[in-house]
Amino acid sequence: MSKTSIQVRDGVPQRLEDGFARIRREADLPADFPRAVLDEADWVAEAPRAPGEDLTELPFVTIDPPGAMDLDQAVHLERLAGGYRVWYAIADVGAFVRPGGAIDAEARDRGETVYLPTGKVPLHPTVLSEGAASLLPGATRPAAVWRIDLDADGRTIGADVRRALVRSRERLDYAYVQAAVETGTADGTLGLLAEIGPLRLELERERGGVTLPTPEQEVAPAGGGYRLEYRVPLPAEAWNAQISLLTGMAAATMMLDAEIGLLRVLPPPRPDDLAKVRRVAAALGVAWADDATYGEVVHGLDAKSPQQAAFLHESRVLLRGSGYVAFDGAPPPMADHAAVGAPYAHVTAPLRRLADRYATEVCLAVAAGEPVPEDVARALPELPPLMTAAGRRGSTVERACVDLVEAFLLRDSIGEAFEAAVIDVSADGRGGQVQLVEPAVIARCDGALPLGEKVTVRLVQADPATREVRFALA
Repeated sequence: MSKTSIQVRDGVPQRLEDGFARIRREADLPADFPRAVLDEADWVAEAPRAPGEDLTELPFVTIDPPGAMDLDQAVHLERLAGGYRVWYAIADVGAFVRPGGAIDAEARDRGETVYLPTGKVPLHPTVLSEGAASLLPGATRPAAVWRIDLDADGRTIGADVRRALVRSRERLDYAYVQAAVETGTADGTLGLLAEIGPLRLELERERGGVTLPTPEQEVAPAGGGYRLEYRVPLPAEAWNAQISLLTGMAAATMMLDAEIGLLRVLPPPRPDDLAKVRRVAAALGVAWADDATYGEVVHGLDAKSPQQAAFLHESRVLLRGSGYVAFDGAPPPMADHAAVGAPYAHVTAPLRRLADRYATEVCLAVAAGEPVPEDVARALPELPPLMTAAGRRGSTVERACVDLVEAFLLRDSIGEAFEAAVIDVSADGRGGQVQLVEPAVIARCDGALPLGEKVTVRLVQADPATREVRFALA
């Protein structure tokens, strides 16, 4: 993991936690589950729907961040003559939760799990999300198990999904997987992940899909306080993400063929936005051949380069406007996800995202040659606005938490100078955004900023009460 971090100074943790609590109140996040929801969760945890078959002999493993307990996915990979077989077990939340019940009603209000530095606001009671429904190692669990066959180039040649019992063997994290691959000790599923992942990434580039190589700002607890860091995903995370994308694409194809389902969509870039981003690339010296896709251009860029970091930031406009679309009958006019480069559906995180449970129920019915349950079909049109609202709320909370920590980190540094890279310039030329090298801060800066250049900036505002940080060109 590559990161830049700084420890929050003495005396701050309690004040920060008070600030996080205020963010929770502003976002109207629920404090706890109603008693009826907890009671139903306790009951269904002991009585899930009977699975279709027993696949506990398959040596599944989970790959998640360290300490994660809400384990949605477990993977097992096999080599076939001329290709590969992907087994992907997804927590079968539908084995516990029925549409119309107390848990389902509460999940509709929440939409998705919201993460804060002080803890998460889960979609489901933890007796399910971190217990009976989670694919914890050594525990027999109901799952929706995808079997996807690939050719030698990693292309899908067949896909199926069924209900089954599974048992994960190990809970691994990304650093462990990466180290195993780099030291040559990865075998079985981990060794094949290092083969299949790059194949799928190459196919993504061929489709015009996009994986941005940009670091993310994260707030993490550390030593009794908190730290703010730039986190660059490991290659193993990208390989693992490709398995999830592969499954979402298979699910979307299945639902489109059946003419019923719920897709995750992103429209193609508008011509004027694309033209603007091409001009930015030319100004910053980022090579963009006439016949190259945006995905091909960003592949291999280095976010540590100020010019390339600025281009990646400016080009995000091409990836805005994602949403959900439900259909029952003719497929929707716009069914593709531009960043995936294909039709795509969310089905791999049902413990943390409401839409995934419903989309999975559609796929299970279609694969079994059965009608989609009426209560599932009836709920599909209601999900896009619910998920849009939940996603917006989660993003707002995440940004507010980062802003708060930025302000706390810098509150005693007014007037000090910092080295930064200019990653955005406003249309009026009077300011923009800069990315500090250390601490891991991205904030507004006033002045005539040279896009993609390194500059020295001076801190003029850092207010934890308003969560505002502002610099001026020095």
